[in-house]
Amino acid sequence: MESIPRAKTTSFAKRTHTTELGCIACEELSDVGAGKEGWLVENPNLHCALGGHSIAIANGSVILITGWDDGPRFRIRPELSPIQSEFITALEWLVYDEIRVIAVGTSSGYLLVYSLDGHLVHRQMVYPGKILKLRVRGTKKDLTHDSYSNEVSVVFSGVIARFDGSDIQNLLQEWFQNSHAPFWDEKEMNSEDSGSFFRRLHYQMWNIGKYGLCADAAITDIMPPPLMEVQSSQRYYCAVTIGENAVISAFRLSEDKNRSLVGAILSKVVPATFSTIASFSKMIWRSEPTFTKRSEVKPQSFAKASPLTCLMDHPRKGEKLTLSPSGTLAAITDSLGRILLLDTQALVVVRLWKGYRDANCLFTEMLVNKDSARASSSNYELTKGDYCLCLAIHAPRKGIIEVWEMRTGPRLVTVQCAKGSKILQPAYRLGSSLNSPYVPLDVFLLHGDSGLLSVINHSLV
Repeated sequence: MESIPRAKTTSFAKRTHTTELGCIACEELSDVGAGKEGWLVENPNLHCALGGHSIAIANGSVILITGWDDGPRFRIRPELSPIQSEFITALEWLVYDEIRVIAVGTSSGYLLVYSLDGHLVHRQMVYPGKILKLRVRGTKKDLTHDSYSNEVSVVFSGVIARFDGSDIQNLLQEWFQNSHAPFWDEKEMNSEDSGSFFRRLHYQMWNIGKYGLCADAAITDIMPPPLMEVQSSQRYYCAVTIGENAVISAFRLSEDKNRSLVGAILSKVVPATFSTIASFSKMIWRSEPTFTKRSEVKPQSFAKASPLTCLMDHPRKGEKLTLSPSGTLAAITDSLGRILLLDTQALVVVRLWKGYRDANCLFTEMLVNKDSARASSSNYELTKGDYCLCLAIHAPRKGIIEVWEMRTGPRLVTVQCAKGSKILQPAYRLGSSLNSPYVPLDVFLLHGDSGLLSVINHSLV
């Protein structure tokens, strides 16, 4: 996660659990719908993403990037199709060491990447459907080592796609090097013709709609291969989905499209048979040669997704899914005001909260049962072992944020928040070094009506 500078906590007689950072209020916010009470939380087409020092807010066809106080402000207006009534449906930051860009998902299935000055870096059709969410996180490369890779997942209603973070990093580095070259022609790079000049990024895609359309999904981690499968160097992933028919379902995702024995046989027999039939038919019919037009980019074929488990509990519906940094826990909100804590490795619900309608959840880290004198010392550098994983639950109907210790710990703190507030978390830093100082998980609170941005303190003192 990215570190964000903190202002000094205002001292009051009453103990406070938040630190105010600044205010994003500005005239430009009217472009994304600001100006009426509750604008930040009542518009389902409004999307927010927090970067290191900036917030990106998208509404329909415009993106506003703004900092707090006197920070710079930028507008990005993606080129969307008016014929298909295309609009922005997902938003996320892609943050590398020296590169920060905005990833945009559209209602037509396009993944767009923009630089902060509004230049289109990449455009690619992923799948012809509405993109529900963009997820950026790190995953283990294998089960035996602690080495990590980065990924960007694109979630549709019944489909999930995975991009390797290193491929995106190479693309961004190449683009930024070319954009600063002395003979780089900006007009040529932006004179798009069906997106043909963009280098197509490799990705994997799976059909996860066996149990109906899903409202959200996530790739959790690497998982062991199934029994009786052809063993190879290919990896398997676990995907968790939530939706209307199945509150929770899980799938084993294979990197290879033909991992099973049956699939391997079909992959050899079917193409050969089809080729023989096609050749024989040409000999008989002697069809005239046809001139083919330049075909549009076809959607990528699906890799194999095997169902693992499914929880159906009508009329309960899964609504939102939040994944822990390691991917071993997932917080799921449902239509009955419950929050389920899922162990994604055992695929069992290990905790349940009730009475939290319209709740939003984010994982965070707190300093619990630590030597406060040692932790507050300027000579002591905090490590990951000094923090404990917690879940922050924003209950807008109650006007509070509760922080619970994982997995079965108590409620640590309750923070009051005004109506019209939204909780946010900084983007995952892709390609960050393992030797860099540890940055704990933060949870930020943005009040839409006033524009005030604050952060929940890690210490309970």
